[in-house]
Amino acid sequence: MHIDRRTLLAASVAALSLHASGCGAATPAFPLPQGFTRFPIWPGKAPGGDAVTVIEKEALRRPDSPPDDTYFEHVVTPTLTMLRPKKPNGAAMLLVPGGGYIRVAIGLEGYEIARRFAAAGYTCFILLYRLPADGWTAGAEAPLQDAQRALRTIRSMAPREGFDPARVGVIGFSAGGHLAAWLATQDAKDSYQPIDAIDRQPLGVKIAGLMYPVIMMDGPFSHTGSRRQLLGETPSPERAKAYSLEQNVAADAPPTFIAHAVDDKTVPVQNSIAMMLALKRQNVPVESHFFEAGGHGFGIGAKSAVTAAWPDLFLAFAGRHGV
Repeated sequence: MHIDRRTLLAASVAALSLHASGCGAATPAFPLPQGFTRFPIWPGKAPGGDAVTVIEKEALRRPDSPPDDTYFEHVVTPTLTMLRPKKPNGAAMLLVPGGGYIRVAIGLEGYEIARRFAAAGYTCFILLYRLPADGWTAGAEAPLQDAQRALRTIRSMAPREGFDPARVGVIGFSAGGHLAAWLATQDAKDSYQPIDAIDRQPLGVKIAGLMYPVIMMDGPFSHTGSRRQLLGETPSPERAKAYSLEQNVAADAPPTFIAHAVDDKTVPVQNSIAMMLALKRQNVPVESHFFEAGGHGFGIGAKSAVTAAWPDLFLAFAGRHGV
């Protein structure tokens, strides 16, 4: 099953028209960077939005940011933004930007990352996902619904785009690392009711990359901002444990690459250490790099030269595992 170009274009126009005509109408979008294309992942409106009244917004990440260094808040129309490689290697990568589950930093951890991996041959897809505190019926599961639908959409496009649907990886950053790990390393259970042929595509990825990820939702090393957005101010211990990914790694989780700076003052490095050990307990292949310096959110434009090697390390890992 695949989506043809005409269907995608029609779906995009229809979704954007709906989006602009009522509750949740977006502010004017920043132009897409050259070479990127964007389309919605759901036909019509995203599921469970009857009580959603937020207004989607895109803005510069900092006042002095270049035009493509943006973030989204209050996402109403989840999308994939695709960048095709000049020399395809037959694989695809789903990129999941972070933002503490309160925004999605699509510039720093989307466009920049896609350019680097497209240069290595990957067809790249950046996920713009809904945020859990915006009133969606699914609540905390809304971002997972988007991640699962995005993965299936990518697989459905494989014949047209010329990559192997079995060679799809995911890489997530910060809170996007939590969502990527949720998608990749937990038992693959549907988070929404199937709606069309795309939902017959399987879940599961070939490899996962977790960059300075939020993993824990309980204990002293949890990222309180992400936990608050995902689970509310005072989640029960049982609920916090259920969303702490190191406590719920599936035995069939894919080979996983982890990178974190030890001096990260936003998401403690103990999140990545705990995830590495959880994967090892399940005998899942795992490679971890704990950099001396780099802080949080080092992305591709490394704040510290110490972290600059991570893309090459990840690419070598991906190659060893068939992606």
